[in-house]
Amino acid sequence: MIDLRLLREDPDRVRASQRARGEDVALVDALLSADERRRSSGVRFDELRSEQKALGKLIPKASPEERTELLKKAEQLKADVKAADAEQDEADAEAKSLLLQLGNIVHEDVPVGGEEDFVVLETHGTIRDFGAEGFEPKDHLELGEALGAIDVERGAKVSGSRFYYLTGVGALLELALVNAAIAQATEAGFIPMLTPALVRPRAMEGTGFLGQAAENVYHLEKDDYYLVGTSEVPLAAYHMDEILDADKLPLRYAGFSPCFRREAGTYGKDTRGIFRVHQFDKVEMFSYVDPADAEAEHRRLLDWEKQWLTGLELPFQVIDVATGDLGSSASRKFDCEAWIPTQGKYRELTSASNCDGFQARRLSVRMREGKKVQPLATLNGTLCAVPRTIVAILENHQLADGSVRVPEVLRPYLGGREVLEPVAK
Repeated sequence: MIDLRLLREDPDRVRASQRARGEDVALVDALLSADERRRSSGVRFDELRSEQKALGKLIPKASPEERTELLKKAEQLKADVKAADAEQDEADAEAKSLLLQLGNIVHEDVPVGGEEDFVVLETHGTIRDFGAEGFEPKDHLELGEALGAIDVERGAKVSGSRFYYLTGVGALLELALVNAAIAQATEAGFIPMLTPALVRPRAMEGTGFLGQAAENVYHLEKDDYYLVGTSEVPLAAYHMDEILDADKLPLRYAGFSPCFRREAGTYGKDTRGIFRVHQFDKVEMFSYVDPADAEAEHRRLLDWEKQWLTGLELPFQVIDVATGDLGSSASRKFDCEAWIPTQGKYRELTSASNCDGFQARRLSVRMREGKKVQPLATLNGTLCAVPRTIVAILENHQLADGSVRVPEVLRPYLGGREVLEPVAK
């Protein structure tokens, strides 16, 4: 959630942020009104309680005639205090509810617009000219089936559409990617983590995934658990309700977990193969930092993602995501999009988001510096979303005979294999 002091002192900035996100600007004024009611009812409650305490001291000293009148007044005050307390609780609940609906304040440098209004910041690598090499590129599913690496037919038979099996070298390729990603993250100072895939409502709400993203979250109603769509959720909640020493920051974690997404609203999009699926594995970087260092950490996360994709020898571009596509918790987000030859365009492989103090306030994660205690900043960055990375590797490194060259960074994790070869049917 945002800092209420900012809302009170600069509501126009909050309105501008909501407008840029394409979200309800009226929410700002409703929250201001609820906050004012909460504060005024709190003052009223305190005044009545003070009067009630003062009256309580007078009653024992009063004469019998005065005591009767004072007791009547005490009864009325008791009712007034109860009503003021209820009014304060009601206003507080309304303000908290409205505050949870408000997105993070957009960074001033973020391009304004929707999904297609991003700005390309950098381009890396060289796009292969398959025509010059004398063959037409196959898509990842055709390659994966020939390699004995991907089985979507049996995935659909067992679990439905957008599920899959990784088999043979496909399974080995996932394990190689995960191990290589964790090795890079560990070398960079991240603490490796295996995180829960089921979380309680507060963890999901605290990270901002029960707002506009709620339609893509799987909820187990009987047990009131949520399946995570990213290990960002359990990593953000790891230090929930804790105060961390400022001199111990930054704290960096690299989480590996299964991820589950309903992909609501994407019917008909990316239905072939494993690019957009309901379950996948991912290595996620997560940082707790001093708010003053948040923007620098955001760039560091992006640099680690660029290092990873460069090591996989993939052509990619870096984009500054537009305001309408940020998600509620990020103030700014950079995506790395890899070139997918058979689609003839760049597609998202990684994201790096600066959430400032938005998640920390919701989850009550704070830092102590001397006697000062304040919310810290959280940031997250995808290092390897496995299925999409496999898509990019298969298509970009395919050879004319249907085999696939293995990037050098992965060879130590694949027993030294340089090429993945088709299997006999």
